[in-house]
Amino acid sequence: MTEKTYNVAINRLDMPRRFLKLPVDSRGYPVPRFVEWIDGVPDFRCVDGRWLQHAVRFNLCWLCGEPMGRYMAFVIGPMCCINRVSSEPPSHLDCARFACKACPFLTQPKRIRNVHDLPEDGVNPGGIMIERNPGVAALWVTESYEMFEIPNGRLFQVGEPVKIEWYARGRIATREEIMHSIDTGLPLLRDVAKKEGPEAIADLEQKITRGLALVPPPMESRPTLESLGEKQ
Repeated sequence: MTEKTYNVAINRLDMPRRFLKLPVDSRGYPVPRFVEWIDGVPDFRCVDGRWLQHAVRFNLCWLCGEPMGRYMAFVIGPMCCINRVSSEPPSHLDCARFACKACPFLTQPKRIRNVHDLPEDGVNPGGIMIERNPGVAALWVTESYEMFEIPNGRLFQVGEPVKIEWYARGRIATREEIMHSIDTGLPLLRDVAKKEGPEAIADLEQKITRGLALVPPPMESRPTLESLGEKQ
């Protein structure tokens, strides 16, 4: 068996053991289970629609393809944290964390989506996609979610978060990076709400308030061991 060679950009990362079973593309990146193969080549921009249905039905990890347990992790952008909606089903926590640190689109804020020569019959995510790289990804860990149908596909309503980890450039994101992503994305959500009317606007503002409460506080206002009465 030929030994797999991984890209130098991810060699230093702690790769989940389940990822070692995945095939590797020509660049040296593991190919997640959801990726569609076209003419024998993985196209990371395309989702295997059959796998989506299979993963949801049997509670399998979106990324590695193996059974999940009690806790599930969604990798979503800040705007999805506002709406609490994902276009993709969940993954294992360690698989999702690896994706936040390894995926070129998630780790390179200036990288744009490549839509050149996309297959005409490809499966597109449901809902209204915000065409931007948010620069920040939230790892939303929950015990529940609900899938629901919409006219152009299906979406996933994420449950209450057990924990949230914020990532930018392959590391833990700063509050400033998170807030910049939110501040630059909210006008896009508000434009959509305005087209839907006053009720949609009011509903969005409530969601924004709820979502902002999930952003980590400034470092100077976070509790220390001393303030918590704990010994160093």
